[in-house]
Amino acid sequence: MQKATDENKVGTTYSRTNPYQAKVLKKENLNKSGSNKETLHIELSLHESGLTYDSGDCLGILPENDPELVAVLIEEMKWDENELVAINKSGDTLPLKEALTTHFEITLLTKKIVQQAATFTDNEELQKLIAVENAAELKEYMNGRDLLDLLRDFGPWNASSKDIVSLLRKMPPRLYSIASSIKANPGEVHLTIGAVRYNSHGRERKGVCSVECSERVFEGDVLPVFIQQNKHFNLPESREVDIIMVGPGTGIAPFRSFLQDRSIEEGTGRSWLFFGDQRSATDFLYEEELEQYVKDGVLANLDVAFSRDSEQKVYVQHKMLEKSTELFNWIDNGAFFYVCGDKEYMAKDVHETLLAIIAKEGNMSAEEAESYLSAMQKEKRYQRDVY
Repeated sequence: MQKATDENKVGTTYSRTNPYQAKVLKKENLNKSGSNKETLHIELSLHESGLTYDSGDCLGILPENDPELVAVLIEEMKWDENELVAINKSGDTLPLKEALTTHFEITLLTKKIVQQAATFTDNEELQKLIAVENAAELKEYMNGRDLLDLLRDFGPWNASSKDIVSLLRKMPPRLYSIASSIKANPGEVHLTIGAVRYNSHGRERKGVCSVECSERVFEGDVLPVFIQQNKHFNLPESREVDIIMVGPGTGIAPFRSFLQDRSIEEGTGRSWLFFGDQRSATDFLYEEELEQYVKDGVLANLDVAFSRDSEQKVYVQHKMLEKSTELFNWIDNGAFFYVCGDKEYMAKDVHETLLAIIAKEGNMSAEEAESYLSAMQKEKRYQRDVY
């Protein structure tokens, strides 16, 4: 990991293609001892970068691949780590090890990569897998596997390192919801990142950026970053408007920025947060901050759900149902409703629960509740940042 040495030049425009080298000011694990999770709170300096952001925006990080995975790939294929390989159509080159570490996506497979790789081997299993009639099997194979799996599973390969590298995509930046208000933290940007680790197909897998931040980034290091505007996830222009926020786990991130904004700006608009995680003793992210906001009146309501603290699993949508009358009153009087977090399960469950609350408390049919929620979306009063 590069150390912070030279200050960036003032006046430079930083972007996805020209990231700012942001110094890590602080890094801590928000989960307490005994937790199944590791959730990082990271504070970065934007000093003299000229970068600014609104609450609700994202920070992009240009990550690096796990050096251990890169080393295993090179060893597996008996490649020369110093061989120069092309990294773009312009013919720019990097040594193989550096190219695989910093430039190429090696942890995800695509249909195109597998199909093109098949031209470099006579392996019958792979030829069968890419057949048109086996599209479902190919999709299933790619799920949870990476380049190393592909190379191990379908050799021998009639391909050089340059041939294999030519199949790869440029590594995309990872986007994270900003967890701070620039008004409350001038010259800084904060992130809430959950370290992703899991086992799949007999190997331990690691989130490229989240585990880099966990294992290989330290205070004093720098990360290449840029601001990504999010025009579809913002606080109401008027600070007199009530807001309801549903953000379990790392979904809390943008709402920390919302609350910091509201703690500084005067207004009569109330704030209500639904937060959830596994256990209250170890996984109550930003607990002291949130409780202080309740004491200070910045948070009118704080409802928490910890799924593993009781026999029956309790999630944020269950807490919404418990408060359905008050929740609908806020919404019907113009409150904005925000959801941030898991797209596959949580956001769907919250959406269905919201529809049920609107139908019940508003004495509406299912169709009328759908129309009501659609109208909220058009008015930008129902906003989601899900992933």
